[in-house]
Amino acid sequence: MQRARCYLLGESAVVLELEPPVTLESQQRIWGLVQRLADVPAVVEVIPGMNNITVTLRDPATSALNAIERLQRWWEESEAVTLESRLIEIPVIYGGEHGPDLAEVARHTGLSERQVVERHADADYIVYFIGFQPGFPYLGGLPASLATPRRAEPRLEVPAGSVGIGGGQTGIYPLSTPGGWQIIGRTDLRLFDPQRQPATLLQPGDRVLFVPSKEGVC
Repeated sequence: MQRARCYLLGESAVVLELEPPVTLESQQRIWGLVQRLADVPAVVEVIPGMNNITVTLRDPATSALNAIERLQRWWEESEAVTLESRLIEIPVIYGGEHGPDLAEVARHTGLSERQVVERHADADYIVYFIGFQPGFPYLGGLPASLATPRRAEPRLEVPAGSVGIGGGQTGIYPLSTPGGWQIIGRTDLRLFDPQRQPATLLQPGDRVLFVPSKEGVC
C-alpha cells in the first residue's frame, strides 16, 4: 500500500497526499475515498487530484485534527472502485500550427514526428481527474517513451482545444489560457460548455482515444 501523509492547507482544508508513483489503482482508491467523504456532515467539498485529495471543512477550528486522523485511517481502509466509464473519441489535428511543439517532443524522445503521433494516438487513456481549468482532463496512460518536460518558458496563451504533454501526462486545454505543456495538436471539440449538462465533456473514469485527422501529421 502506498504511504500517505495528511496536513493542513490554509485555514479551512486538509490534504491527503500519496507517495509516488501515480497508478490507476491508487487513483481508483482515491475515487473510493471521495465517495465515502461525500456524505460526511463536517465536509463542505472534496477535491480529488493526482495522488491527493483536498477536503474543505465546515468547522476547521474544531474538526481539522480529527479530520486528519480519520483521513489517514480511511485511506488505509480504502478499496479501489471503478467509476462508470464512457469511451470518448477526440479528433486531433497533430503538428503544424495546431501542434507547434511536436518537433520538440520528437527531438526530446528521439522519435520521428510520425512516431510521436502514432504512439500518442495508439494509447488508451483514462481520465484521472478534472483540474487546473473547468473541464481540463488529466489523463493516465501516456506511453513512457513520450514523456517530455514542460516548456522552460510557458506561453502567454494556449488556444482552447490544444492537446499537450507535460512530463509523464497528457491533457487537453478546454479554454484559452497561459500554459507550459508541450502542444502537439488541437481538437475542435468543446471540453467545457456552461450551457451543457454536465458542463464538462469528460468525467473521471472515462476512457479517451485520440483520433488523428488527415489534415495533420499521421
